[in-house]
Amino acid sequence: MDIALFSPSSLFAADGDSSDGETTEASQSFVERNHQFPGMEVHIREFGFHQLNANLLWPGTFSFADWLVEHRHLIERRRCLEIGSGTGALAIFLKKEFNLDITTSDYDDHEIQDNIAHNCAANNIIPSLPHIKHTWGDAFPVAEPDWDLIIASDILLYVKQYPNLIKSLTFLLKTYKRKDTNAIAPTECKPNGTGLPSPVFLMSWRRRIGKDDESLFFNGCEEAGLEVKHLGNRVYCINLKRNQPLKEQEKIQ
Repeated sequence: MDIALFSPSSLFAADGDSSDGETTEASQSFVERNHQFPGMEVHIREFGFHQLNANLLWPGTFSFADWLVEHRHLIERRRCLEIGSGTGALAIFLKKEFNLDITTSDYDDHEIQDNIAHNCAANNIIPSLPHIKHTWGDAFPVAEPDWDLIIASDILLYVKQYPNLIKSLTFLLKTYKRKDTNAIAPTECKPNGTGLPSPVFLMSWRRRIGKDDESLFFNGCEEAGLEVKHLGNRVYCINLKRNQPLKEQEKIQ
């Protein structure tokens, strides 16, 4: 297994951090909130504190939900993987709104997985959504991924993790293997939202960081052989460049 370039402690630890015992106790406290998504309320249990920021719903979650509802034709019939799921709120909404075939994923942490399962049950999603524990940059636990849509919201906070994130995205896009004969055939990623490639990564990014830091991610994607397009409302489409077609795509074009 490849080793991630940066450990969680290097990202989140700081001078004056509490002891391990105090951190554990804090991470096991919860806050229950109702969040308004388009057309429905979703009940979410959030960590009072979590060192990986899996405890909060960021602005991109709600703006992305609005955008996806407006462009529902782009995600219907898709097989979806959400990375950086956190509480699982967006995936839960998409399952309830679209009955989307969706799998959650986040850092290899049992508390995150358990909390997503709790939130699924709280919103009458039984059994829970499938979940994959994966640390960006490590070998992905599924050798032949068949998700034709990968999504995420507000995951660019930690600049140090960009190389690992890009490495994982590149693997998911390049090794995609279409298994469902009803899967979406590849098209062009169009700024007006009328078409999306298959596979594709859709990302909403609403939090504000320096433009130079943002560009590190987008430039890194381009250098890795990925194409980045802004679809509007700070929603980005990232897919393989056309000069790097998938064998599986060639079969169905």
